Amino acid sequence: MGSSLGSSELILNPDGSIYHLNLLPEDIATTIITVGDQNRVHEVSKYFDSIEVNKSKREFVTHTGHYSGKRITVISTGIGTDNIDIVFNELDALANIDFTSRQIKSQKTKLNFIRVGTSGSLQPDIPVDTFLISSAGIGFDNLMHFYDCGHIKNRELEQALTEYLGWEKYNIHPYVVDFDKELGAVFASNRIRFGVTGTNSGFYGPQGRSLRLKLAIPDFNEKLADFSFGNFRVTNLEMETAAMYGIAKLHGHRAVSLNAILANRATGEFSKQGHKTIDRLIQYTLEQIAKSQLV
Repeated sequence: MGSSLGSSELILNPDGSIYHLNLLPEDIATTIITVGDQNRVHEVSKYFDSIEVNKSKREFVTHTGHYSGKRITVISTGIGTDNIDIVFNELDALANIDFTSRQIKSQKTKLNFIRVGTSGSLQPDIPVDTFLISSAGIGFDNLMHFYDCGHIKNRELEQALTEYLGWEKYNIHPYVVDFDKELGAVFASNRIRFGVTGTNSGFYGPQGRSLRLKLAIPDFNEKLADFSFGNFRVTNLEMETAAMYGIAKLHGHRAVSLNAILANRATGEFSKQGHKTIDRLIQYTLEQIAKSQLV
């Protein structure tokens, strides 16, 4: 038997639920759709045949129900990699830690994480309202540097990108983690394309946007867009994918990020039908899950 996790490490609420998410182990399915916006949880679960769990705390809203015979959880993570750290660690705890003994279970449960989110394209040939699967996530934040994660990273792509960018003077040390190919294959079709996704810790300066503040790297987006390594090029930017891939893979889970492209940073366009595009991606995601072997 291993040592028990202390009450300051595994924090539980008075009702026994995990601290931030307010969930009990039985509240989650093994197939979990993550969305950033808490209002988007209902936009997914409205297609469920039934809903058995409806809980919320702070920005974390969770619905668990059934769709075409599949038990599915949809949860809002909020924006950014810091929230991904909270949500994914606590979801793993719900699956793989005994809350009574506070010990890690010997028999692990593998979870399937599917992000359904929005993103901005860096490439002129990836127009708005496109669907894109992130075959890898490039983290420009610091989250994964706090974990022992060298063994899960795509070191070849990471090194090539680091040498190309030369941004060490800005204290930017990107990490690269690939998606789970088997889970990604569930969502592959002629309706969705593949790309490499950059993840950063903010929406404005960290994604090359300036309203009134001067940018430290004015050509941030152009530099990323011009990078190529074999068949890889950086296709889009958002705020969760790389961290999601890293934390999921470290825990032994599977993860894939599905992006609705609402902005094209190269052409300056923004979708005029963003809500419809996101709704189409939600329906596509559920349809592919229903046809899959996911349980």
